[in-house]
Amino acid sequence: MATTKSKTQHSNSQLPTPNPSLLREHAEQQFAHELVELAKADTRQRPPNWKLSPWAVAIYLLGGKLDNGFEVTPKYIGNRRLMEVAIATLATDRALLLYGVPGTAKSWVSEHLAAAVSGDSTMLIQGTAGTSEEAIRYGWNYARLLADGPSMEALVASPMMRAMADGKIARVEELTRIPSDVQDTLITVLSEKTLPIPELNTEVQATKGFSVIATANNRDRGVNELSSALKRRFNTVILPVPNTIEEEVSIVQQRVTSLGRALELPAEVPALEEIQRVVTIFRELRDGVTIDGKTKLKSPTGTLSPAEAISVVNSGMSLSAHFGDGSLTASDLISGLVGAVVKDPVQDQVVWKEYLETVVKERDGWKDLYRASRAML
Repeated sequence: MATTKSKTQHSNSQLPTPNPSLLREHAEQQFAHELVELAKADTRQRPPNWKLSPWAVAIYLLGGKLDNGFEVTPKYIGNRRLMEVAIATLATDRALLLYGVPGTAKSWVSEHLAAAVSGDSTMLIQGTAGTSEEAIRYGWNYARLLADGPSMEALVASPMMRAMADGKIARVEELTRIPSDVQDTLITVLSEKTLPIPELNTEVQATKGFSVIATANNRDRGVNELSSALKRRFNTVILPVPNTIEEEVSIVQQRVTSLGRALELPAEVPALEEIQRVVTIFRELRDGVTIDGKTKLKSPTGTLSPAEAISVVNSGMSLSAHFGDGSLTASDLISGLVGAVVKDPVQDQVVWKEYLETVVKERDGWKDLYRASRAML
């Protein structure tokens, strides 16, 4: 059968140009300069159609200094071996499943892996309860289909089909949100590396370099479990919450600084102490015990991941910039903090009030947070 090439094929020779007017650039736009420098310095063997070698992809993700002195910023702060396993998986014939609790950077890692490997992170399928087979396989331009009948011109290629034809990475977000019968559409793609088009008696055969990165959230366990046949086609990498408070503070600080620049917030970069306080609160409530291990705590219903901590600090920065003096204070932080912790207005309110009285009120240097929170309740 013939191999069908995508009509929307991107150039393999050039990375997208950064566009600072965009609210959020794709990874390959935002970090184009790093990808260019890595490509120049990369002398190691690259798998077919990869923009960088696995070694260089790891440097891009985890950060490091090149021989010419160029500094690559870390995109993921955590277990190096997990990233090496993820990258090595993409160099095999198996797909990659990034799995973990909400807010552990699954989508972030997926995007940056696709950017570094393919130079294109946009081949994206968003999984929802309403995702249909057409979103994964292909659809039709019905006006053209009715006028001319089935043809390649009437076919609307999915991101999966384009990635197969171009030898790139396709991304599937929230795989377990997709209905089980639609998930199984991936089995032939992942095992045979082929996407049949029976209406045209043809198929799309995957070009070398094609792979799939899917993400799944353990909070969705039992919603749409993957079939055993589909599970076998994936190598699963579980992304944990940060092991140490220092690691989590570093993640939050880096992302807050980056987002503050992107959003052009006229506020000072928050002091490390403020970020440490937010992260400490999240870790203690998440773990059900204070950092020193002396006081047991109730945990709220929410996840309280680094992603929520980043959101709390950024919200505080916006308040301080537009309604304060530009310097982050406890009163700027507290609304975001309470909003992140108190998802259930009954159960979580009890958890937060108890934490205020037993921990925040008694902790040296935290009286401002206690007063600001009491003023809100």
